[in-house]
Amino acid sequence: MNELTVYHFMSDKLNLYSDIGNIIALKQRAKKRNIKLNVKEINETEGITFDDCDIFFIGGGSDREQALATKELTKIKTSLKNAIEDGMPGLTICGGYQFLGTKYITPDGTELEGLGVLDFYTESRTDRLTGDIVIESETFGTIVGFENHGGRTYHDYDTLGHVIHGYGNNDIDREEGIHYKNLLGSYLHGPILPKNHEMTDYLLEKACERKGISFEPKTLDNTEEEMAKKVLINRARSNKK
Repeated sequence: MNELTVYHFMSDKLNLYSDIGNIIALKQRAKKRNIKLNVKEINETEGITFDDCDIFFIGGGSDREQALATKELTKIKTSLKNAIEDGMPGLTICGGYQFLGTKYITPDGTELEGLGVLDFYTESRTDRLTGDIVIESETFGTIVGFENHGGRTYHDYDTLGHVIHGYGNNDIDREEGIHYKNLLGSYLHGPILPKNHEMTDYLLEKACERKGISFEPKTLDNTEEEMAKKVLINRARSNKK
């Protein structure tokens, strides 16, 4: 049996919106392809390298927890950036996405330093962007989920897709998330991967390609997953403003 290893960073702090569901989805989709997915919980980064990592995941948390997590992740920001540049697949959600940038500006104007892995920033406000969201993506087809964030993120990188219903990165450009090399970042909670098997398979397939192991079968019976997605799409349409 082929094996992949996921580094799950700061699981003790960054699981505000049941982000552990993303790990469960990865494990289940991998199992269907006879791939054993090993999950390595990393809450302290001293001495950590990415030598045996195939996919990394960073979830979301409160501002306080995210600040603590960012302080810990700063110790490995250079190796994290190198891994991303080398094509390692990764998923970052909400705060885990925001703090890959250079700074996070709080509602009172305080600037918190980010990891600076990528060149973008987030500005937080007291009013929140919430609700079901539907996105059309050239890479992943239709993406669905739930968003609940005060942060507005601004960047010029490729995104996950164009927002059909909801807000996305901010309340201006109608784009959601980031797609840089094999890194995916998103504001979608709930969690995102169980609702979007295309994204789950993308992370697994890219990890397999990078490791030189097979990813078979290429397609699975996704009838149940598509039915669940359709429910959310129909709900979003019925609630369209």
